[in-house]
Amino acid sequence: MNKLLIIDGLNLVRRIHAALPDENDITSVQQRTLAASQKMLLQHQPTHVIVVWDGNETSWRKVLYEDYKKGRKPMPTALSEGLAKIKTTLADNDIHSFDAQSEADDVIATIATKVISNKGEVVIVSTDKGFSQLPTKNLTLWDHFNQQTFDIKQYEKKLGVEQYQLLDFIALAGDSGNKIPGITGIGPKSAADLLNKFRTLANLYRSLDNLGAKQAQKLAEGKEMARISYKLAQLQTDIPLNVNLKQFRAKNAD
Repeated sequence: MNKLLIIDGLNLVRRIHAALPDENDITSVQQRTLAASQKMLLQHQPTHVIVVWDGNETSWRKVLYEDYKKGRKPMPTALSEGLAKIKTTLADNDIHSFDAQSEADDVIATIATKVISNKGEVVIVSTDKGFSQLPTKNLTLWDHFNQQTFDIKQYEKKLGVEQYQLLDFIALAGDSGNKIPGITGIGPKSAADLLNKFRTLANLYRSLDNLGAKQAQKLAEGKEMARISYKLAQLQTDIPLNVNLKQFRAKNAD
């Protein structure tokens, strides 16, 4: 069985870089990124490994909603200029990269979904909780920095919703980290309460007559923003990619 290790490249190197005292010390970022990747190979024993990097093109999400990820700190110049060296260091050690056109998340989700649909197993290395919306069968989300598997049950408990409701939850409550707006006046607790009662966003909107006038009005007026927020949060799992898994075989795979 194929087992693919997918590393969210910028998610890894930006955290490694941020922990260094000298932001111009790209040599240390190269060394630490390679060491981290080699540690993951030993831990997870994949047959294939790929590092996916964000590209520079404007994301379709930014086109849909201009304020998406607004206010995010730009990548430090030294790191931006050093990425090519980091990729080369990885490639020299048989850890190959794939550059997304814009956001890496959709590429990672597409590759993971394809491998799993072909009876493979996938480990995604990222601290991005957006990947928690993907089906959990044959998929592990690994947090390298805390050295632990992402616990979906704990996350469900924290938010007060089930995994299948995560996108509906963001449609209602938004996601401040990514500047996804949700509906004005609906916070995380209200969103969880509504989804516990009505189960899905679609069912909620069919049931506005069963709500108090004030809340029903908020939901009615925010319906379009809920639709946009849902779409912004939803990972694309079917984007066209010219990727052959053979290119990314792990060096010591049987």
